[in-house]
Amino acid sequence: MSLKERLTEDLKAAMRARDEARLRTIRALRAALMEREIAERKGGKATLTPEQELAVLQKEAKRRREAIEQFRAAGRDDLVQKEAEELKIIEEYLPRQLSDDEIREMLAEIIDAVAARSVRDLGRVMKEAMARMRGQADGRRVSELARELLTQREAAS
Repeated sequence: MSLKERLTEDLKAAMRARDEARLRTIRALRAALMEREIAERKGGKATLTPEQELAVLQKEAKRRREAIEQFRAAGRDDLVQKEAEELKIIEEYLPRQLSDDEIREMLAEIIDAVAARSVRDLGRVMKEAMARMRGQADGRRVSELARELLTQREAAS
């Protein structure tokens, strides 16, 4: 079942259950996917690849995370709650996220593979890491852990 079909089925279930948060979130996801399809059109109908669909979901999740940070800083707990509900629903459609230990393990392999020796090699490490972990880990967290591992490696040298 494609993501669009799954969202359509979940939308129907949310309508029957009168689940306002799920309904609102699924409608927003469907709209974001439709916008991306329209942007990809070249003289006809466009179909998004699973990678493009994943990119849309990640963008929507990132948007919610950033909104949560901003609302928390502004003391708007009501809006933090709303965005957190939506983020939780969006995460149901994303692949399982890697734990910090799993990310560290993959980063150690990548650091060895690209022969990175210091934080100056972070760019090469991140390029490979994000290619391998696309959709499974937040880029900011991967960067933090990569920087930590490279700093440790540099200090040990």
